[in-house]
Amino acid sequence: MSEVAKASPTAPRKLKDITQWDFETDVAIVGFGGAGACAAIEAADAGSDVMIFEVASESGGSTKLSSAEIYMGGNGGTPPQQASGFNDESEDMIQYLLMAGGPQADEKKVRAYVEGSLDHYHWITGLGVPYKMSFHEKRDVMCLTDDCLLYTGSEKAWPFVEKAKPCPRGHNIEVEGDNGGPLLVGILTDQVEKRDKIDVHYETRVVTLIADENNDVHGLVIRQNMKEYNVKARKGVILCAGGFVMNDEMLQKYAPQLLRATYKVGNPGDMGTGIMMGMGVGAAAINMNEGFVSLPFYPPAETTYGILVNSAGQRFINEDCYHGRVGFHLMQQLGDRVYMIFTATDDWKPPSFLFADIAGTGETIKELEEELNLPEGTLQHTMAYYNKNAADGKDPQFHKSAEYLAPLEPPYAALDCTPGRGAFFPYFTLGGLDTLPSGEVLTPEGKPIKGLYAAGRTTAGIPRTGAGYSSGMSVGDATFFGRQAGIQVAKQNAR
Repeated sequence: MSEVAKASPTAPRKLKDITQWDFETDVAIVGFGGAGACAAIEAADAGSDVMIFEVASESGGSTKLSSAEIYMGGNGGTPPQQASGFNDESEDMIQYLLMAGGPQADEKKVRAYVEGSLDHYHWITGLGVPYKMSFHEKRDVMCLTDDCLLYTGSEKAWPFVEKAKPCPRGHNIEVEGDNGGPLLVGILTDQVEKRDKIDVHYETRVVTLIADENNDVHGLVIRQNMKEYNVKARKGVILCAGGFVMNDEMLQKYAPQLLRATYKVGNPGDMGTGIMMGMGVGAAAINMNEGFVSLPFYPPAETTYGILVNSAGQRFINEDCYHGRVGFHLMQQLGDRVYMIFTATDDWKPPSFLFADIAGTGETIKELEEELNLPEGTLQHTMAYYNKNAADGKDPQFHKSAEYLAPLEPPYAALDCTPGRGAFFPYFTLGGLDTLPSGEVLTPEGKPIKGLYAAGRTTAGIPRTGAGYSSGMSVGDATFFGRQAGIQVAKQNAR
């Protein structure tokens, strides 16, 4: 046991001050979620001894809380894509992901992800993860049937549809209800536990790294039962400790706009400690201002026929795009109000997950405009222009697809979609450590830090902005790049 002073994430323990090693392994992994599990399996299968340190009393992390959709495709298509009649070309998937990442997209990661996607499908299914050879056609936030394939992003929406052939790439595990996360984690945990080379330590907090004078990483400091111990990692440390959505201080510092949303998506361990540990040894933290914010205004899919307007009574998005893209653009609106305007038919059903209040009704748009206290004439002009073009199957402003274009008829109603007024706005972070596709953590100068790797939400991975997010990107990113980190660290010579 170490008797030196307790450590903190941004203050690495100096190698020269280590007088004894309490534990030794080839690979030390921080976090037992999707990324940590896949990293451990690959490293162990390559012949390395592995220790996983998990702060909770069970495995799972945020992966267990998710639907566990995995974004996969390209290479002509996965078996579920091919069985459902889809031929997914790699360049279409690459182009879509590059557009989805925006100006900060990492092309090397995107290409590695797409080129390895079919192999990843076979690796995942080889562990026992089941997928049904079926296509879920409905527009849904999540698939609650046991069907596999569904559109989980803006693949069919403008502007993406203009540059990349649409294809459904969300792969939902064969289980009914929102139970994919527990099923995936259960399978990964079973695979970890059956490998003798992997040793798991639960209820163990990793508090900092151990590094030499050059910031090369040699191990880490853990805390068990209120005592600190030194762990030597002969080949390297892999940080898979999640994002920082649960850390309000970090949110206020790096991504204060996310605090306008209402519901944190993550587990209690998403405190940013993995990111801070990397920064403590000179790693670059990038994309830290970015996050995912959702406005889950569908299902039912019919809600998409409505229009979203801001406090000036103006539209700002094509409503047929993914709910996360809508959430991103909604958060950019000036003013203090956002409404969804729709036709209030007798059989109208409220959105399943939105929980937004009806803010106003009217037999005419003028009445609704007055009830919502919007500037005189603004909503009337917006609706007249929209309806005129929708009647012709057109949307010159935002290019909403003809599938969801139809003039809105009276009576009218408006849902209050303003952040902070009751509507459900889930969010999580998308920033983290800068890494190579191999998982090697980089300095601001782009140089790998010897002995340090990372994967999952501890890194800035494939998803870089909520404006282009698709469901399945996070679990896909965590599992795929967790594997790459495990493979890469296992290649290293023991020190």
